[in-house]
Amino acid sequence: MLKIKKLEGKKAPLFCLQNQNDEKVCLNDFLKEGFVLLYFYPKDLTTGCTIEAIGFSELSKKFINNNIKIFGISKDLPKTHTKFIKKEGLKVDLLSDIDGKISSRYGVYVEKSMYGKKYMGISRESFLVNTSGKIIKHWENVSPKDHPEEVLSFFKELKEKK
Repeated sequence: MLKIKKLEGKKAPLFCLQNQNDEKVCLNDFLKEGFVLLYFYPKDLTTGCTIEAIGFSELSKKFINNNIKIFGISKDLPKTHTKFIKKEGLKVDLLSDIDGKISSRYGVYVEKSMYGKKYMGISRESFLVNTSGKIIKHWENVSPKDHPEEVLSFFKELKEKK
């Protein structure tokens, strides 16, 4: 599968996915309320993904105060998301893209390689969507540890420019 070029400046692909409570969550429903951060990650309960999810959870009040709703998206099942949230005390919603269709539309379902073996998986990337549904920032190859703070710093700079 080919990597889609950056989506920055373009309309965010709309979707409806199941969350950890098996409830349908539609991107369009949240755009009216403020900004939406979609962070795509490979797999629940793995080291890097846990570090990133905990980072977003620890800063969740700052995101809420800046009117940013956070959704983590992976191919895991809702029940796996529930286990992940409970085990790590997460404060972010996790969405299930089981068939990879939404990840593909965002260009993050890509060919990966580990120990010489090639496979398809989700790359760690994030998209900040404004209230008009436009992607205003696309982060590629993010660091799980630093990314939550990186998003807040970008948003602070964005607000200062206005």
